[in-house]
Amino acid sequence: MVRKRQHIRDHTAESNLFARRAAIALLIVVGMLAVVISNLYRLQVNQFEDYQTRSNGNRIKVVPIAPNRGLIYDRNGVLLAENRPVFSLEVIPEKVEDLEDTLQKLTTLMQLTPEELTNFTKNSQGKRRFKPVALRTQLTEYEVARFSAQQHLFTGVSIEARLSRHYPYGDTLTHILGYVAKINKKDLQKIVEAGQEANYAATHDIGKLGIEKYHEDKLHGEVGYQQVEVNSQGRIIRILHVDPPTPGKDIVLNVDLQMQIAVQKTLQDQRGTVVVSDPRTGGLLAMYSNPSYDPNLFVHGISQKNYSALLNSPDRPLINRATQGQYPPASTIKPHLALLGLDSDTISTSYTINDTGRFRLPNVSHVWRDWKRWGHGKVDVAKAIEVSCDTYYYDLAYKLGIDKISAAMSEFGFGDYTGIDLYEESDGNMPSRGWKRARFNQPWYIGDTIPVGIGQSFWTATPIQLNQSINTLINRGKRYVPQLMRGYMQDNGEVELESLKTLRPYQIKQQKNWDIVLDAMWKVVNGEEGTARHAFDDVGYVSAGKTGTAQLFSVGQNESYNADEVAEHLRDNAMYVGFAPFEDPQVSVTVVIENAGGGSSNAAPVARQVMDFYFDHMASDLSSVQSQEMM
Repeated sequence: MVRKRQHIRDHTAESNLFARRAAIALLIVVGMLAVVISNLYRLQVNQFEDYQTRSNGNRIKVVPIAPNRGLIYDRNGVLLAENRPVFSLEVIPEKVEDLEDTLQKLTTLMQLTPEELTNFTKNSQGKRRFKPVALRTQLTEYEVARFSAQQHLFTGVSIEARLSRHYPYGDTLTHILGYVAKINKKDLQKIVEAGQEANYAATHDIGKLGIEKYHEDKLHGEVGYQQVEVNSQGRIIRILHVDPPTPGKDIVLNVDLQMQIAVQKTLQDQRGTVVVSDPRTGGLLAMYSNPSYDPNLFVHGISQKNYSALLNSPDRPLINRATQGQYPPASTIKPHLALLGLDSDTISTSYTINDTGRFRLPNVSHVWRDWKRWGHGKVDVAKAIEVSCDTYYYDLAYKLGIDKISAAMSEFGFGDYTGIDLYEESDGNMPSRGWKRARFNQPWYIGDTIPVGIGQSFWTATPIQLNQSINTLINRGKRYVPQLMRGYMQDNGEVELESLKTLRPYQIKQQKNWDIVLDAMWKVVNGEEGTARHAFDDVGYVSAGKTGTAQLFSVGQNESYNADEVAEHLRDNAMYVGFAPFEDPQVSVTVVIENAGGGSSNAAPVARQVMDFYFDHMASDLSSVQSQEMM
């Protein structure tokens, strides 16, 4: 057997090989270290701010803070809408070991209703378990005390306080103030469209009606924010920084609370409305619609039972009759038509008719009757206003024609919005040839014009329009926009006044015609035959006005109106417009009472009581109007 030859190891070669391999390995390690160092430099130096922001985004959250809603005051500084602390019973499900057992015990202790338990279950769904869920809102003091005594038995259940809107005078001011309620999908859509979603991030309520809705942008305020540190589960660990919210502005109204209460008491249980204004500014001192309702019912969510009762009530309490009620203006517009007749030279102060109680067009058998069956005899324009002669105005309407009437009364503001700072307003209807063609596809007949002369036919107006129009007469053509808002309450208690709003004036050719019409309205109250003379017996001031009785259905040619034989909802509406003092008007009053009968016997006495209250309690306070309000 041949033995293999043993080779001698070349240590030098092996050493060189090892050195080469070590060098290559070292180069690889150094290269990898260079890559790591390069990445560290990029992350820690070049992209430091970017990754720090991402890191902070994972641990720091920005939480919005809702602003306190602005308060609402009357002109004397009486608080009409406030923010009250409300206590609610809240549960954090994560902290409750046996939720079902806890709810059962709370039901026994707090007399929880099935509806409250159902709402709690519904609100808990889809909500993180460490977030509180309201079980009952608006706890009474007794309920707070009762739970507080047993709170140690209910881990994870607590009483929390927050601010909530409250209207201390209930139904007295509902149709002026409106109310706030929970933001719904429709509200949210409008907020998004207006680009205000960020400002409402923490807000739960929004103005739904009245001043609360119209001035929502002023009352709401500006949202605030707080930066908080949270853990990986989103739970707040600590607060880092706070940007406080800006509260909403405090609003002051022209309304006088005591006048509003007096009007409410005067109307009692009658369906209708009263509007009281200062003709020198257009400021509304009172505006009450009866019946009303308590707005506090809506703030925390009205029950279906209560809402159905309001919605289905035949008395329609949800309607603001002052701005949404559309009534035939009846004889209250006779002074306006008299002014038109005089200024257009259609009639003169010497023009008279012999009123026999009946009016008939040439070659027409239909008879239009006067409210006084046997007529008023010889009547001129002044007496026609004083005694409210229908026949005179049938004749005047026939002579004027619908085109002149419609154009002039539209200039007075009929058939259009007044501009009052409420969204809940109707425009009424000032009929014309074009309107009838568009509405009924029929021509205008001369017979349609005759009842327009006494504020009937297709003519409808809102009480706020009537009040604005009577103020235009008082101011001899100058037109003010009715205003509920007076200004803003400053921190020092002073009021920053809003500027007055005016419209294009009603202009006439002969200024003396204003005096002729206004003097005739004085006779309505103070003349020997004035239709309102009995309502204003023995008053300590001199007033003027005009009564009206709006007929709601047509009486047959050979029939007579008998209220006792007519369904209650078809009886005449009683109306009155007036002002005082006559020489220097400070207050104007418009009264509409539904289905009450004659204006002289039902509406005028209400106006008398309102004016009495004004001069007994308010005239001294409002006798001098601030110069900046008149600018």
